[in-house]
Amino acid sequence: MRFVRLPAPVLRVISPVMRWWWRIRRPTTFGVKALLLHPDEPTRFLVVRHSYADTRRWGLPGGGFRPERETPQQAAAREVGEELGIAIPSSSFTVLDTVATALEAKRDTLTILIATAPARSVTCSPELAEARWISNLDELGEAPVSRWLLLSLRRAGMASGPV
Repeated sequence: MRFVRLPAPVLRVISPVMRWWWRIRRPTTFGVKALLLHPDEPTRFLVVRHSYADTRRWGLPGGGFRPERETPQQAAAREVGEELGIAIPSSSFTVLDTVATALEAKRDTLTILIATAPARSVTCSPELAEARWISNLDELGEAPVSRWLLLSLRRAGMASGPV
């Protein structure tokens, strides 16, 4: 399946429209988030800022998928490839957690996975404003952080405290 890469300005316009549509329709969706570990320093991990919606918030790469077409591992590999230009085999991804959420007015099942990146270099797609390898969240200063990033770090044993 081939996906069309939309420019960041188009994504910023579409994002609020989609959120509005989700509030009306309340669809059931499936998504993945990928915690990527640095290939040489496993205490470092990759964080991203998206170019649409909350552009200040740091989070994890990922996106939606259809379970009848691919597994969460396949979806994570696809999303990492699309967003970061990193080729990671789907068999390299391990599930950290699966959560049900009603954020953004959707009934969403989100699978959080972890894998080690094969290289440290990334190429951000238009969906991403920035990507950084960090060893702790303090490196982000006062910037907001995604709840899924916090949960993934806790599940991976890289952070402490309640979710």
